[in-house]
Amino acid sequence: MAGAGRDLRALFSSNDQHLGGDEAFTNRQSQWQTVAAALTEHMRDITAPGFDVEDLEAPRRNLLVFHGVGGIGKSTLSRTLEAALAGQRPVQWSEPVWPHGASVLPVRIDLARSAGTDFERVVLTIRLALARLDRPLPAFDIALRRYWEHQHPGEPLEEYLRRGGLGARFGQALPQQMQSALADLAQALLLPGTVGSVLGEVTGSLVRALRERRQSVRALAGCARLADLLQAEPDVDALSYYPHLLAWELAQLPATKRVVPVILLDTFEDTGDRTHRDLERLLQRVVWLMPNAFFIVTGRSRLQWAEASLQGQLDWTGPVAWPGLNTTTLPRPRPAQAGDGATAGRQVLIGDFSPEDCEDYLARRLTREGQPLIGAPVRTVIAGRSHGLPLYLDLAVMRFLEIRRTRTPEPEDFDVDFPALIARTLSDLTREERHVLRSVALLDAFDLPLAVRAAGTDRDAPVLRLLERPFVREDPFGLWPFHLHALIRSTIRTADDRTDDRWSPHDWQQAAQRAFTALGEQWATSSAPGRMLLIGCLRQGLALARDFRLDLGWLADATWTYIGDSVWEPLAPPARPTTDHTPLTESTGSTSSAETELLTPADALVETLSALARRQHEHRERTADRLTAVINTRLLPAELHQMAVYYQAKAQRDLGRSDASHRGMRYVADGGGPLAPAARRGLAHLARLAGDFPTALETAQSLGWEGRHHRVTGDVWWVQAEMTRAAAAYQNARAEAEEHGIAGEQATAQAQRAFVLAFTDPEQADAELDLAQQLLSGLDLRATTLTTQIAALVRDAGTDRNVEDRARLLRSDINVAGLTSAEATLDLALCFHHAVTGDRAALAGTIARLRERIHTGDYAYYADITHFMAGLTLPAPSPARWLDSEQETRDRWRALVTTRRAHLTP
Repeated sequence: MAGAGRDLRALFSSNDQHLGGDEAFTNRQSQWQTVAAALTEHMRDITAPGFDVEDLEAPRRNLLVFHGVGGIGKSTLSRTLEAALAGQRPVQWSEPVWPHGASVLPVRIDLARSAGTDFERVVLTIRLALARLDRPLPAFDIALRRYWEHQHPGEPLEEYLRRGGLGARFGQALPQQMQSALADLAQALLLPGTVGSVLGEVTGSLVRALRERRQSVRALAGCARLADLLQAEPDVDALSYYPHLLAWELAQLPATKRVVPVILLDTFEDTGDRTHRDLERLLQRVVWLMPNAFFIVTGRSRLQWAEASLQGQLDWTGPVAWPGLNTTTLPRPRPAQAGDGATAGRQVLIGDFSPEDCEDYLARRLTREGQPLIGAPVRTVIAGRSHGLPLYLDLAVMRFLEIRRTRTPEPEDFDVDFPALIARTLSDLTREERHVLRSVALLDAFDLPLAVRAAGTDRDAPVLRLLERPFVREDPFGLWPFHLHALIRSTIRTADDRTDDRWSPHDWQQAAQRAFTALGEQWATSSAPGRMLLIGCLRQGLALARDFRLDLGWLADATWTYIGDSVWEPLAPPARPTTDHTPLTESTGSTSSAETELLTPADALVETLSALARRQHEHRERTADRLTAVINTRLLPAELHQMAVYYQAKAQRDLGRSDASHRGMRYVADGGGPLAPAARRGLAHLARLAGDFPTALETAQSLGWEGRHHRVTGDVWWVQAEMTRAAAAYQNARAEAEEHGIAGEQATAQAQRAFVLAFTDPEQADAELDLAQQLLSGLDLRATTLTTQIAALVRDAGTDRNVEDRARLLRSDINVAGLTSAEATLDLALCFHHAVTGDRAALAGTIARLRERIHTGDYAYYADITHFMAGLTLPAPSPARWLDSEQETRDRWRALVTTRRAHLTP
């Protein structure tokens, strides 16, 4: 970490005389390593045999570009690189070792509009930097003197340099060196008179001498194009070719005097726009005509010089001319990680600060008596909000000092965005690009077609231009490859926009509707992987519909597709942004809370789908409460309302509330909506839980695929100890689910098949459990996962494989989930284990716990089954209606125990 000097803004923002701190420079080691490596390679190239400074056709590799979003620290990097190359490196930067003992001569040129740098000043700055060589460069100096006399008649160069500040920066050596060069030429050409009065004659005589190859000018005769340049009209266009003379002069230096100029061109984006490239064309000539110099460009966008489409706008274009800038044949850079640089050839995207770097920056930026002025809690909030953008950190420091004048700043004071970031981001965008930027700020991620539709344009061009900006990040493996820098997106959406073309709330509403419609169209028409696209569109569509009170539209159909697969990926969008752009500004809490105020159908749908996905990780009581809150609003359309009621009834069944579950299932079944078959299946389950097996079986046989008839049939058969029939039913259920492409149903049916076969064939159960685990991979089905774990206990019943210890751990997971049915099944599995081992005491304890748990009437027949297993007499007549006689059912369960004992007997 190195300080870049006192922070004058902080110094003059407080009366505190003990306030200290530096403009801390943080975590750019990788960029320095990139510069050192590129410069080393450049030095080897220009000292290699065959290098010719006058070769105008060879590809150019003397250029390195750092580009990044506004506020990322490009100018700070440029200044620090200049200092490091001059010998004042940050302490964490390693010392470079240049090949052949070469030395470098850095000069930084700020191209920002505010600096007032024109092309003439650029050329003068380079020559002034070379004045440190303490020797004239006659080929260039005579051409420059001729240009100056024509363009600035009567204005001495010395006065211009003094007035423009260049003299103070570089000294007054250049005019003397130019005068010396002119005097030497006049003497060599045997011209009379003073230097000042014979400039024209010197130039003319020099041109004739060069054409005639006179011995008197042999030192300049090697510069093949000098005569042509001296004869050309001395205007700015001619000036742009004079750097060739500088390059030639540098090549003539003795080996002991050789130096490599490193020219840092900062704020390159201010050289013009993508339509008007006049200054850019002149600067490109400087780079091309000085192949023995090295250039480091910093700006917001990558250079497009390697694109052949720019032919005619620039002099040298295409990948052959600029191989290091060619990003079309190189892998796209990965998204910039904290503190590093993503590189494609010689184009380097400057990454964000890491959280640790942000905190370190803030700790060093303001100090008092050697200690950080900004406390750790405040630093943590600022760092988190900044998303690693140095400009945000800088603005937060100023806000800290402003608040500190009247009170102690608190962490909540920095949960804000800064409008200045909008101005910085939009400053060099065209009106069309600003429109696209605001449109895609509504989206988490996007591709070209989605951005075009969201912006409401019929042209790709403005979107393509925006995609080249460094605040647009790319993940080539994402469903939608592009996304905005998180802080830029947040600021565009939420900060107080004071730009001239700012959007009204109506503009934002229209853009949200366009983006929402475009997402629906992509989901309906795209050939991309169905489930992945469905989840992506739902997540983005739900957020837009919620934040802007949009009609549900295509979300209803997408919801039915989502629940039909029984996979349950999380869908809840992030908290609604606090912004004046959206109609709802009074509710900004997390949508994952049942207490979130539900005001629109979109609010209700977001909460419903969030509850359904989270039920795999929450207690069923929580799920039931959240769905009850949605149902009570009656905001959802009829069929989606029935969906909420159906899953509320499922949660109530899992909680042992059979009467309430029955009412809900009956309501949905009678409603005739998409979930009516599932509700009839629910009624069959409830009949089974009550022990009315004939009714459950009769209902199951009428359900069809939509009601999962095979699985419900298997559920009835296994409690009769008809394990072979149950396994066949579950196998049919799995095959039918595979035929329909329903992954969740496949996994559930297979888990049930493994469970029933674990009673009869432990070896086969191993293979069935392996298949169940494969089918569960990538799915979030908590109850099904618990079924496989109970099946493993049944498979190991009667053995010494820690069955009881595993059961205790499993019971904890079941209690967290609030699954009464799973706990009853776990106790049944333990009773099977105790019956096989003959542990009467443990069996009695498990039966007692089971009876206490099933006192409501549901699963009462589980207690009967435990007595059947152990060969015990029932304490009271069974209320269950078995498919066969009670004795036949008893015999089958008892046979499972005796068969297992025989299997385990050596």
